[in-house]
Amino acid sequence: MTDSTTRALRLGTRRSKLAMAQSGQVAEAVHALTGRPVELVEITTYGDTSREHLAQIGGTGVFVSALRDALLAGEIDFAVHSLKDLPTTQPEDLTLAAIPVREDPRDALIARDGLTFEQLTADESKVARIGTGSPRRMAQLNAWARSLGRRVETVPIRGNIDTRIGFVEKGELDAVVLAAAGLTRIGRIDEATQLLSPDVVLPAPGQGALAIECAAVNADLAARLAELDDPDTRAAVTAERSLLAALEAGCSAPVGALADLSPSSRLRSSRGGPKADEQAVTELHLRGVVGTTDGSTLVQMSTTGHVPASPDDVATPLNMGRELAAEMLAKGAAGLMGERAL
Repeated sequence: MTDSTTRALRLGTRRSKLAMAQSGQVAEAVHALTGRPVELVEITTYGDTSREHLAQIGGTGVFVSALRDALLAGEIDFAVHSLKDLPTTQPEDLTLAAIPVREDPRDALIARDGLTFEQLTADESKVARIGTGSPRRMAQLNAWARSLGRRVETVPIRGNIDTRIGFVEKGELDAVVLAAAGLTRIGRIDEATQLLSPDVVLPAPGQGALAIECAAVNADLAARLAELDDPDTRAAVTAERSLLAALEAGCSAPVGALADLSPSSRLRSSRGGPKADEQAVTELHLRGVVGTTDGSTLVQMSTTGHVPASPDDVATPLNMGRELAAEMLAKGAAGLMGERAL
């Protein structure tokens, strides 16, 4: 008879190629950590079956609810989500046990003929058609084109990575924009013709990070899964998601955010006198953007703070996000929150 410490752990995952790939990677890590076999349980979510554009169905939670229902029903032991899909409010009966080391958070352009964004927009006689289902990307791509004295047409699309890249391969679109992390996880990052700098396109809050979630009552499992947590990644995405929450916006809103952790050398002093050696002190730099999808109006701001002193210190990144959101709202971001891509 199999006891609860040796039976296979059931990992709930969406059915897409990307979800299966990233869940498989987590399954291997959990098996190595616990010694227990891990089986993938495929679950279909509303976001997978609906053909509506994400901005129309709300975005927030559409890829998550079915997995969470399975957790609470005891049908699976833990679930793996793309963190950017999670609503910013965490249910009390579920635990975000681990946020592993983040993959590249940037967006990636896959364009015809190996072109970059600047090359796509160079021909004044042709307006490049760029596919994305994200109002956030639309806002920033349109603003970028405007800054170059050009114009692009952003085309709402749905579908998995193969489907989206297929629009370019078939000549239906000039380019699509996807998360670099997803391309990396399925081994297709080499198809990106340009990785978009956060200086021109900020990613979605939490982009590139995974969330490992289990039922709060399963404290022993949560404690083991917590060993996969990366404190730096958690601090960064906490600040980003705090900004999103304080703006009272869902993941389908035109909001971008990225928190960078950067070392800065400073002299550490003791009793008023500098020490001979320098130690690296890490700072947390948070950037946020809100914009209209046509790119005509962007509110972009940033702030810098200290990295939490310990993994248990969530107040520091939470406050950073809230304070930056308040500054952005004061600069007019509130008027941009209700916009949705049609």
